[in-house]
Amino acid sequence: MSGHSKFANIKHKKEKNDAAKGKIFTIIGREIAVAVKEGGPDPANNFKLAQVIAKAKANNMPNDTIDRGIKKAAGDGNAVNYEHVTYEGYGPNGIAIIVEALTDNKNRTAANVRSAFTKGNGSIGTQGCVSFMFDEKGQIIIDKEECAMGADDLMMVALDAGAEDFSEEDDSFEILTAPEDFDAVYKALQESKVEMAGAEVTMIPQNYVTLTDETAVKNLNKTLDMLDEDDDVQAVYHNWEE
Repeated sequence: MSGHSKFANIKHKKEKNDAAKGKIFTIIGREIAVAVKEGGPDPANNFKLAQVIAKAKANNMPNDTIDRGIKKAAGDGNAVNYEHVTYEGYGPNGIAIIVEALTDNKNRTAANVRSAFTKGNGSIGTQGCVSFMFDEKGQIIIDKEECAMGADDLMMVALDAGAEDFSEEDDSFEILTAPEDFDAVYKALQESKVEMAGAEVTMIPQNYVTLTDETAVKNLNKTLDMLDEDDDVQAVYHNWEE
């Protein structure tokens, strides 16, 4: 594997998430509502909902909160209608950034995202301008300290369930799947009592870029922080090697 630690990034995200868990639960709740509206309340027949539930559990969202969100979305005909929107652009030094949002006001969200790019000395691009640099994959991260299973046994469970790749770092294991195989691999690990530090379908950069200029790093962090604070933004992907 490359030198950057995906688990370190997961831990960094979790630390930020833990400091604002209410916001994270709100974001996931919105994703649950949209998934239920689009495909129904049964995760066995709604792949998108199954993905969101996996993400919710990886973020320690209580089961009763997940269940309430599903029931509310299934029975609330007057719920706010959210739309999926995706923005692509460049941060300082050409860092590729993808922003996914759920919004009830596309004009507001577009203005906020554009402002975040501009204030960090970046720019919004056209659809497809950077997404070709990423691969959509199911990604499961396992903390070695929390895993009782050996590497070989864990790899076999993952590969037998349909995983594409298994790799090991000093502090963690990473499992990659095709998006459509994510749910099966996740369930197989659950059944094997494997604790997962992170589990979601995500966009993984094909290559990472290092920034050495302090001003560029400061500007990029400004953009990422502004996007992180925006309630409409669900996920941000980039190819900066932090």
